[in-house]
Amino acid sequence: MQSKSHTNPTLIMIGLLLGGFVGMFSETALNIALPQLEQQLHVNTGTIQWLVTGYLLMVGIVLPLSSMLTKHFTTRQLIIFALADFMVGATISALAGGFAQLLIGRMIQGIATGLLLPLIFIVLLAVYPPQKRGAAMGLVGLVIMFAPAVGPTIAGIILGALSWNWIFWLFVPLLAIALIITIFFMQNVSELTKPKVDALSIVLSSVGFGGLVVGASLAGDRGWSNPLVVIALVIGIVGLLFYIYRQLHLTTPILNLRAFGFHRFSIGTALVMIDFGIIMSSMYLLPMYWQKGLVVPVAMTGVLMLPGGVINAVISATSGRLFDNYGAKYLTRGGFALSFLGALMLIFTSTHSPYWYVVTAHIILMIGAPLAMSPAQTYGLNALHGPVAADGSTILNTLQQILGALATAVATSLLGIGQGASNATGAASFVHGVHYGFWFTLALAVLGFCLSMFVSNEPEKAYDPLAEKRANASDQPAGQLDQAGSEN
Repeated sequence: MQSKSHTNPTLIMIGLLLGGFVGMFSETALNIALPQLEQQLHVNTGTIQWLVTGYLLMVGIVLPLSSMLTKHFTTRQLIIFALADFMVGATISALAGGFAQLLIGRMIQGIATGLLLPLIFIVLLAVYPPQKRGAAMGLVGLVIMFAPAVGPTIAGIILGALSWNWIFWLFVPLLAIALIITIFFMQNVSELTKPKVDALSIVLSSVGFGGLVVGASLAGDRGWSNPLVVIALVIGIVGLLFYIYRQLHLTTPILNLRAFGFHRFSIGTALVMIDFGIIMSSMYLLPMYWQKGLVVPVAMTGVLMLPGGVINAVISATSGRLFDNYGAKYLTRGGFALSFLGALMLIFTSTHSPYWYVVTAHIILMIGAPLAMSPAQTYGLNALHGPVAADGSTILNTLQQILGALATAVATSLLGIGQGASNATGAASFVHGVHYGFWFTLALAVLGFCLSMFVSNEPEKAYDPLAEKRANASDQPAGQLDQAGSEN
């Protein structure tokens, strides 16, 4: 997807970014309200978790289909539908008088987020030239990183002054503004080829990605050995394996997984996944540590998490410009090193840790994670050109969300294991469990740092699909060659 000349690319992007911000904000904002919702809706912990699971389930199902949808519907149509859909879901949730209605609203919102996230990158790659994508990715960083980081803060303030319903009412005016901007300024950036839709691929995608999300989400509450969790994960893995096999053998796949043939895309995608896992695991554990470990009220918890959220916004907005000037090599390494330091500091917390110490650890973590995120995204996506770029965006966002769900589930499981292994009770037992979860965050930071050693600032080779086709002609059967070039 080559960039074209647009009079004001940022104005084209702003409505989409607002919608994406609300989608990512929604992923963590509700976490802080779950204990209150559990009491008010008269359901148990396992049931209330479906407000998170149901949302992630729809995101996981819709995201892999977004590349196919861009070939059948214009960019403008998809974004307008997604924003309107999100407004409907938010309104249903805000008006909910019971659990079932709230869950339906959340799942409708998940459909919108699954559409919006990959469209952000598809539009960005189309309207910005390569030399300006780093700075543009900084704006995207505000969506991907700042929204989930600041979600608990804003939600905590709302819960301290109003009811949980107002979390969803907050979405509606933001989405309305995004919809108006999109109607007036959004342009179509993708070509409508309308390829034949493979129904079996859609089923396998839904079963595969949906099974993984459901299994991982349920594991956080029920444990990884629970029969329902095992069944969901096995179904998801088997479905995903058949889905991958089918995409590699279709002439016109729904998702062109050959994007992984590009080394830089594979490295960039892996770094983004790990970085998002750091954010989601820490943002799940930290609000609970404030409330249950240090016995801080919910409204004050939101305030104490604000400095980290603000720093996150600043770094997210500037890391893209730093990429334009310095490349991804040292930014990704420095980002994961700082993430390691922040996670390590959180491991040494206790029930009597000074507030300034925890806030400082959070700030260091919020410098490191966004410092690596935008450069890793740009590094990976810049390796792709032509129609495969849309598939790359979808792949990156899908795997990011899947790992986000897995990271949250693993952190939840380790929290429970740590509490069970503690001889203490109450807040001390909870802090012991939180430390187990932060060890996982630390491990992700180490893994990300090691992988960043493979990032290079050397100029990449221009992508020539015809040259690649000729180079592979000698050792590829004709059928495989046709498949490899079908997207070009």
